[in-house]
Amino acid sequence: MRRRISDFLVAMTLVLAALYAYTAFRIGDSLGARLALAIPFVLIWLVPAVYWAGDREGHTRLDDWIHAGSYVSMGWLNFAVLLQLCRDVLWLIPALRPSIEANGEACVLAGSFVALGVGMFWGLRGPGVVRVDVPIDGLHPDLDGLRIAQISDLHVGPIIRTRYVKRVVELARSLEPDLYALTGDFVDGPVERLGVHLQAFAEIANQGRAYFITGNHEYYSGAGAWIDAFRTLGIPTLQNTHVLVERSRARLMIAGVNDPMARRYGDDAAPDPQRAIAGGRADFKLLLAHNPKIAPRAAEAGFDLQLSGHTHAGQFFPWTLAVQKIHAPHVAGLTREGRMWVYVSAGTGSWGPPLRFGTRTEVTLLRLIAAR
Repeated sequence: MRRRISDFLVAMTLVLAALYAYTAFRIGDSLGARLALAIPFVLIWLVPAVYWAGDREGHTRLDDWIHAGSYVSMGWLNFAVLLQLCRDVLWLIPALRPSIEANGEACVLAGSFVALGVGMFWGLRGPGVVRVDVPIDGLHPDLDGLRIAQISDLHVGPIIRTRYVKRVVELARSLEPDLYALTGDFVDGPVERLGVHLQAFAEIANQGRAYFITGNHEYYSGAGAWIDAFRTLGIPTLQNTHVLVERSRARLMIAGVNDPMARRYGDDAAPDPQRAIAGGRADFKLLLAHNPKIAPRAAEAGFDLQLSGHTHAGQFFPWTLAVQKIHAPHVAGLTREGRMWVYVSAGTGSWGPPLRFGTRTEVTLLRLIAAR
């Protein structure tokens, strides 16, 4: 694992150096400006170099500010490079060249900060409610209208903290669902530092209808400790297993699988939909699986609906296009995998740059309805 981080750090350093050279000499028109432009690049480099590769133990509020500065810088650099590329392409058009030469640098700088501000506004304002009806063939009458609130990819860490979490919990509770599906990637750090920020979820646990599964970021942050922390809050973690819930005359299965990152703990911890469904008889089988790539195996196992996250729907342009290529067909929203439905949340929070551009954060309210 450390070798992979070292290789990543070398590659990232080379990429950042190339991007800095391009940006500094195309935007910066003086030595002072070029030195100032180095600041966001250094901030971006610090987090993987010091905290990931160095495995830094100590963590203070200053460390949180360094992380926040790094993530904001990532967002700004994304837009600055895109706009500079657009400027260079437009410069090739003779009729536009005088205007580009006169105003290009100012437009790139102003545009990148405006895009960053708009993206951060949408990223930090909190999630909206996305309502989705899922039509099910042969749905048991007593399950018709069942309401599931999904919270996914919250990413509590340097930027998303108690206030944001409380808003999410209040919003989810206001929907009055029959159950809560918490589909992983809730944290970006250890329990000792971040556990206090998730206490609001005890309000959901008190209703006895909430279930949690691990995402890849729980495994980066100490999955065992977080599983214990959610259990202390009163929320069980479904690890390649299921529970059966009676609803009048109908029986509902709620199953969950580990994230694929669990493979680092051995084959027994790897996600296994067949194991999760084994031994259960139910009128409807729901699977919570953080990574949507599990869908083909879940459909083969016999589930009716899979709830996932992980993709963030790409979070902001142009990564929205990259995610389409990587995760298609289950990128965001409601799709099919054979006879099984798959819903992929765009995320309740944001990882890294605290911004959204072309996507929105969401708390999802899914309703089971009989297919007409």
